[in-house]
Amino acid sequence: MTSNSFMIQGTGSNVGKSLLVAGLCRHFTNQGLKVRPFKPQNMSNNAAVTSDGGEIGRAQALQAQASKTTPSIHMNPVLLKPEGEQGSQLIVQGQNQGSLKAKEFYKKKQSLLNRVMQSYQKLQQDADLVIVEGAGSAAEMNLREGDIANMGFALNAQCPVYLAADIHRGGVLAALVGTHKLLPKEERELIKGFIINKFRGDKTLFKPAEAIIKDHTTWPSLGVIPWFAKASLLPAEDSQDLETKPDLSAKAPLKIAVPHLPRIANFDDLDPLKSEPNVHLQLIEPGTPLPADTDLIILPGSKATISDLTVLYDQGWHIDIKAHTRRGGFVLGLCGGYQMLGKSIKDPHNIEGSTKEITGLGLLDVETTLEPAKTLTQTTARFKGASLTAYEMHMGQTSGPDRIHPLFLTPNGEEGATNPTKLVMGTYLHGLFQEDEFRTNFLKTIHQNHTSSLKFKAQTETILDELAAHLSAHLNLSALKTAL
Repeated sequence: MTSNSFMIQGTGSNVGKSLLVAGLCRHFTNQGLKVRPFKPQNMSNNAAVTSDGGEIGRAQALQAQASKTTPSIHMNPVLLKPEGEQGSQLIVQGQNQGSLKAKEFYKKKQSLLNRVMQSYQKLQQDADLVIVEGAGSAAEMNLREGDIANMGFALNAQCPVYLAADIHRGGVLAALVGTHKLLPKEERELIKGFIINKFRGDKTLFKPAEAIIKDHTTWPSLGVIPWFAKASLLPAEDSQDLETKPDLSAKAPLKIAVPHLPRIANFDDLDPLKSEPNVHLQLIEPGTPLPADTDLIILPGSKATISDLTVLYDQGWHIDIKAHTRRGGFVLGLCGGYQMLGKSIKDPHNIEGSTKEITGLGLLDVETTLEPAKTLTQTTARFKGASLTAYEMHMGQTSGPDRIHPLFLTPNGEEGATNPTKLVMGTYLHGLFQEDEFRTNFLKTIHQNHTSSLKFKAQTETILDELAAHLSAHLNLSALKTAL
């Protein structure tokens, strides 16, 4: 098989495929190769805006960073952004194609294969190596017809596959042997080996298991990867991962509370705050009141703002937020959270469902109207003399008297809003807190004694290099490259 690509698939979701690909991208980039990441189909509400005017999964943006290249719409040509239990917004090569129910997408996905292959081939032409990431499980045979995410893509591209399994969750022998059993012969033959990920303890104890897996599958082991603790400091793709991020600073002087709404989106906005040693950021789960001693409440982005605002009311969090402001506490709304802070959200085009209008929290004197056109743009901004880069990704326009008091100045004018007391703030900008100077200045506004030595972007670069070295130490990467 001759190819300049290989694919990392998994025995299930959350086995670590995204970070494996990121680490491998950085390893081979450091070896002097021109590397590009690729994920045919992704499902995530954590997205990034690309320089070519579209959006892709946030994990692919991190993988592009690991490859020391600019993110492109072709790195993730099909992105599903869940809007409810059964439907998602469909993004194809960076652009919104509308919303589909799950059954409608499965009827449509085979027709998307041409767009997927078009993007894949474009990356191949521009790279020494393309590292492809699968989605979910390689053996979801009930969804196999028309598959473009895993073996359907691999067969079409004749791309060699390595299968990753997560030993931390258990059952890796059954997962790997079961996958082999379920796959037809032509797909099994594409798999060139397996990877055991997230191992804790003495690796020598797993040697007999590796032999058992090879006896039942003929697949060789590429290696056993010990647990990499610093992975938790890199952006997560799934909102479930938010619950597993470590609490690094429970006794920190500056406290931030974030209501965990069901359709939270672009939650990587929170990652730099989680990394701050002098900040204690708490994700508040349903059924729990917002802490009275918090300094700042952040309402994060949302993929279904009206639905999430309804949940916020149902939880009684609106009472906690208003009590917080009466005590002189700060509130920041990001994107959907900004819309919630206004007096109302109108949906005349039924973009989010049948609710035409919902009353907002009324903490900002603004109103939002949801519109079909999506704003996707990268921009620069200024805050108290600090410059920063950021991006917008939203459906809706917000206007009203509090826009007279903007939070930022951008090349296109004033952005965001603050109330007259300056305690309540809203913005459509994402990625703000990755900027060290802005983050420090903003947090000093919340807590005047705040200090920070965190260099967030530099920290991410260091961790990517450490991840690459970790994989190099524990995987047979020469065998992987030989299979190309």
